[in-house]
Amino acid sequence: MPFLWSRRSLAARCLALAIGGAVVPAQAQTPAPVLEGPLTLVVGYAPGGSTDRIARLIAERLGPQLGVAVTVENRAGEGGRLAAKQLRRAPASENVLMLGNPAVMMVAPLVLKDAGYDPDKDFVPVTQVSSYDFALAVGQKLQLDRAMFLVGRLWAHPEEAVFGVPATGSLPHFFGLMVGDALSVQPQIKGYGGSAPLLADLSGGSLPIAIDTLDSLYAQHVAGKIRILAVSGKKRASFAPAVPTFREAGMKIDADGWNTFFAPSSMPPAKVQLLAGKIREVMQDPGLQKAAIALYIQPVVSSNAETVQMLKAYRQQWEPVVRRSGFSP
Repeated sequence: MPFLWSRRSLAARCLALAIGGAVVPAQAQTPAPVLEGPLTLVVGYAPGGSTDRIARLIAERLGPQLGVAVTVENRAGEGGRLAAKQLRRAPASENVLMLGNPAVMMVAPLVLKDAGYDPDKDFVPVTQVSSYDFALAVGQKLQLDRAMFLVGRLWAHPEEAVFGVPATGSLPHFFGLMVGDALSVQPQIKGYGGSAPLLADLSGGSLPIAIDTLDSLYAQHVAGKIRILAVSGKKRASFAPAVPTFREAGMKIDADGWNTFFAPSSMPPAKVQLLAGKIREVMQDPGLQKAAIALYIQPVVSSNAETVQMLKAYRQQWEPVVRRSGFSP
């Protein structure tokens, strides 16, 4: 008995042939990409910092998603640039990502004659996983509880506009210049060797004003040793809901920092998209989000395309500020 086509199946086959296609059995379709071998998440700083903490939260949950071992490797040195210089040389076969921030991926290439890498040519953005705000804080010596009171004081006494920052050339340094522009004052930037000595002087009374990341200042604020007057986000931080934004305080300024995974440019695009999708799934986990917030980290759920657009807009905002500062290490 001859094989008979149904009218519906025959019509579908004719349509496929008419447009130059072919009927492909489901089992012959291209399989979804999988990661072969373990994955290394590189952090360019010592263990314990906010970048390291979010990387470890992600690694713990990403392994089961990918079905491979995921480890965090700290490659500290040169302010995070050592990790970037090593990542750029990774071969296509190596499963490795670096959790980068603006200091490494934007500021260093702008202010150094040779950072040792080109962020546009040597790396590919994967996905953003967190953001962080900057904060303006005062010590107990000033006895101020609102940003508007500080603004009035600096307008009356512009010589007092001395902003302590964790390091010259850091994002808090350049954000301090943004604040100065918003207030129409010319701040003097006083760099420290990190957040710890900055906080010691601020809480001790020898430094009246400081700008640092919110997570670095918040514990001392809660303890009552310093007072945070404003944060730089477009909305209040989830772990610091009582602290107003700069815009709420009357200053038209907002800015933030980020932690974003980058792959070496040698990594195949299909692998980049696979990792971006899996990390995004991990970042949607309510348990991870709760754990991140408890560590003063603001988790971000972002696609690869959204991350690329964010980085483009970020550079447009910050590059003029960095160049205008004339800063040179």
